[in-house]
Amino acid sequence: MSGKTQLIWNCRGREIDGGAKTLVMGILNATPDSFSDGGHFQTLEKGVERALQMVEEGADIIDIGGESTRPGAEPVQPSEEIERTVPIIGKLREQRDCLISIDTQKAEVARAAVDAGADIINDVSACSDPGMAKVAAETGAGLVLMHMLGTPGTMQNKPHYDDVVFDVRDFLEERMESAVAQGVSPLQIALDPGIGFGKTDEHNLELLREIPIFKMIGRPLLIGVSRKSLFGRLLGREVDERLAGSLAAAVFSVLHGASILRVHDVKESCDAVRLVDTLTRTS
Repeated sequence: MSGKTQLIWNCRGREIDGGAKTLVMGILNATPDSFSDGGHFQTLEKGVERALQMVEEGADIIDIGGESTRPGAEPVQPSEEIERTVPIIGKLREQRDCLISIDTQKAEVARAAVDAGADIINDVSACSDPGMAKVAAETGAGLVLMHMLGTPGTMQNKPHYDDVVFDVRDFLEERMESAVAQGVSPLQIALDPGIGFGKTDEHNLELLREIPIFKMIGRPLLIGVSRKSLFGRLLGREVDERLAGSLAAAVFSVLHGASILRVHDVKESCDAVRLVDTLTRTS
């Protein structure tokens, strides 16, 4: 178990200490087909309302996405992604000073989102778009690099690794080095091992058990386990019955070194991690 140490994350001029407290990133899917809440927050009014609700519930970051990354999901054109997300980002920025993240794999969408007020680019493909690092470098936005095997359409087709922990670690280190070589400051980068993205249940469990190995890279670690199908298979729970499993995995992740949790259930997650932070605080 590891206590909190200073871990600076620079997001468009904001210096966030990822070691001071666990950051909670609330998920806002402005999509018709996301696995958990697709279609619920597609309109501008409903999207902004949900974002404001999550801020009031304690979210430190609002992560807004316009393209589903569930297994088997089809890609969306950049113009449609921008239409789904940028108006919500703009309205939210007018009303709150919270951190805003754009969940996208496309540099064009990321730039439009940052121009509208986003502070962070959450890229599940770890800069597969050759222009993504340039956007982060030029804007100073925080950049989350996540591991995914293949694409959402193919990632669950018999995923295989020689050693999942070290394969994912090596991938994240390589993508971080590549981004830095393109002008991104290391202090802008956070890392995500990509639970559920091209992994079997055993792969996912092994990655969670070995979070300290990823923490050793020296950047804030984001973990997203909220309502994952992993809990459906392990616990026999439908997607709207996975809160207990999600919270247990979230607490485990924080105790082993996670700095950021990406969640659907903001209020409950904030309660859980604030208590964990209090109990593990050394001063």
